[in-house]
Amino acid sequence: MSQETLLQLGAVILLLPLLGFTVIIFFGKRLPRQGDWLETGILFICLFLSFVVLFGKLGSFKDVALSTTFSWVDFGNVPGVGPLKIELGLMIDNLVAIMLVVVSLVSALVHLFSIGYMHGDVRYGRYFAYLGIFTFSMFGIVLTNNFFLMYVAWELVGLSSYLLIGHWFEKKSASDAAKKAFIVNRVGDIGMFTGIMILYATFHTFRFDIIFSSMQAGTIPMGSETWLTAAGILIFCGAIGKSAQFPLHVWLPDAMEGPTPVSALIHAAT
Repeated sequence: MSQETLLQLGAVILLLPLLGFTVIIFFGKRLPRQGDWLETGILFICLFLSFVVLFGKLGSFKDVALSTTFSWVDFGNVPGVGPLKIELGLMIDNLVAIMLVVVSLVSALVHLFSIGYMHGDVRYGRYFAYLGIFTFSMFGIVLTNNFFLMYVAWELVGLSSYLLIGHWFEKKSASDAAKKAFIVNRVGDIGMFTGIMILYATFHTFRFDIIFSSMQAGTIPMGSETWLTAAGILIFCGAIGKSAQFPLHVWLPDAMEGPTPVSALIHAAT
């Protein structure tokens, strides 16, 4: 199996849950059982493809990080910022290959359990659509090769968590819990965004490989050590919020106001 094939499979794994979300949102009421079978089937396909990627990566490219990048938007030379362009890209290393299996397995099981648990719910189809966008977001965090796309996927996880925790929004406790989770996570995410911007201002790129290789080689701009330390701490603030660590842990108990399978998925993600 070639590197290109593995990267293409990674892209398919990433986009399939988004496809399911789109179909259910627009056509769910016309589909049998509001499309629960579609999103659930997609996740088991993703699980199978994740195992293919894992065995292909460890079997043929164990010591190589596979990556592909292309320029999406090029703003040219921006005054005060320098060259600014946004790139889209995927990266598959050994850790990514393992995490693809973990994410797809947990999400597939949550989808499967939800079929019975949520049966008869008034927003049954929409629930599965939101599970799809949540899974797409997690795949995005795992597969992306740069901080910009990781942050976009990170925020989509926050948005989909808000939608799922507040699934029964007619209950005040559920709507309050959803808003609490969203706001508390934004506190950590502001730190993460600031840290990412510091990295971009220092290295003029969002790509993981360029930033990490520059740090390992010691080719960082003079006087930037303090700023890079601050960037690392600020990015960690995002993880503190998303994983409900002190002092941004207060949202997690209230997240149980959402459907129980959602809580399982959120706890697994955090």
